[in-house]
Amino acid sequence: MIRTFLILLAITVLVTLGIGAAGEAGTASLIWMGYRVDTSATAAIILIGFLALTAVCFWNLALWLSRSPQRQARAKAETRRRQADDTLSKGFVAIAAGDGAEARRHAVKAIDLSDNVPLVRVLGALAAETAQDDVATKAAYSAMQSVPELKLAGLKGLMTLAQKQGDRIEAIRLAEEAYSQTKPAMWAFRTLFEARLTAGEWAEALDLIEGALGRKLISPIYAERARASLMAASAARMETAADNATREQALDYAVRAAKLQPQFAPAAIMAGRLLAAHNKLGRAEDVLEAAYAAQPHPAIWLAYRDLVNDETPRDRARRLQGLVDRNPAHRESRLLNLERALMTHTKADIRTAMAALEPDLAEEVVTRRVCGLMAKACLGLQDMDGARNWVAKASLVKAEPDWSDLDPEGKAFAYSPADWAQLVLSYAEKGTLVHPRFERDERTLSELPDLVSRYMPSMPFVKAAQKAATFVPLPDDPGIYDDALRGDDAEAPPVPAPKPRAKRATTKTK
Repeated sequence: MIRTFLILLAITVLVTLGIGAAGEAGTASLIWMGYRVDTSATAAIILIGFLALTAVCFWNLALWLSRSPQRQARAKAETRRRQADDTLSKGFVAIAAGDGAEARRHAVKAIDLSDNVPLVRVLGALAAETAQDDVATKAAYSAMQSVPELKLAGLKGLMTLAQKQGDRIEAIRLAEEAYSQTKPAMWAFRTLFEARLTAGEWAEALDLIEGALGRKLISPIYAERARASLMAASAARMETAADNATREQALDYAVRAAKLQPQFAPAAIMAGRLLAAHNKLGRAEDVLEAAYAAQPHPAIWLAYRDLVNDETPRDRARRLQGLVDRNPAHRESRLLNLERALMTHTKADIRTAMAALEPDLAEEVVTRRVCGLMAKACLGLQDMDGARNWVAKASLVKAEPDWSDLDPEGKAFAYSPADWAQLVLSYAEKGTLVHPRFERDERTLSELPDLVSRYMPSMPFVKAAQKAATFVPLPDDPGIYDDALRGDDAEAPPVPAPKPRAKRATTKTK
């Protein structure tokens, strides 16, 4: 209305100014019902403008009065909407605070105030869940399935409730129903995938991965990592089968897994072992070298070392150099260089390799494995004190997760189905290896050299003891005997009583 008034006023002013600028504008006459009115054109224009403005104002007033009921309804609806939004907000805040009773009170109030049915039902279900009322929770989530946009949310709530109550079969059924929807959610796939892994159903898990990739639930890299780890798990189960066809299938799975993900060490090691068993040493070396180049692991070079067992130490060290050259800057290569030097017993090479390990000897990064390797290096340099110091330090530092993948017999990744399930899930999602043996603090392949617990006596003393065929006390400690001479489990013979000083003095006099 104000805008209309301003427009009419502006037009009237402009016309009046235009007429005034043009000079005498003439006269205007109006004859109506026998009356005649004569006036100037300027006055007539101003009068017409005023009458038009009055008409507009009257019309707008009439419209405003006629629309008052609608305005009142809108105002009431807006007030109700604000109250509903406030109630919903307070309800969700109560859920976040863990106050189930307050959340349920606001949920009941929101039913009367809000027309947003999906949001009200979500609030009611979450409020019942927060209040730990399983019966109300189940009823609320079941009711949500009648609303198309809430069906997946209802299925997820019911599945979570089933898992909480320990009903695994019902939880899997609900996840399968959710996965069969037109647009399934990631949680449904993950629940089914974990169920397949827990049951050790590697083939079914592979089919699930293929289906999820086709429906664009998972990324190609997720699918690739899952395929590689699942095929490695299948190969681990099949390689001990009695029939030859199954063992051949294990070889095929292992090789395909190693090719798909070279950085997945379990697949590479299994493929190398199976290829070697089929007398395909060249291909086994290629697989292990590719794996070491992608992601070095101690089990890789140990498997590579054991591919050939009829070579001299120098030949073996020379062959391992080819593995080091695949990834020379990696920490594992620095450790392997020291292992190579110890094979050849070359002191200069041992010192060089030890110097290269300086970055790995800091207090915050040194591991028990490194301490053991340094102790072996000190033994190679005939530094017994240094070796003992490193062995003592090994008891104060942490173990190495990668080294824990080797059992006491040197078998790599000798995992149970449960361990494989954990490994597959972690590698598929994050691309990292888990270390179940490390988490359980199980024994690993020996990390430390065997050292005698006491200092060795001097060689002249040892020779004298051997010549006398008896156990002679050390010159600096008459009560201690050399463990190396009598064995750790031998019982120490009695110490002969020393002769009285007086007698010895008499003997000298004679």
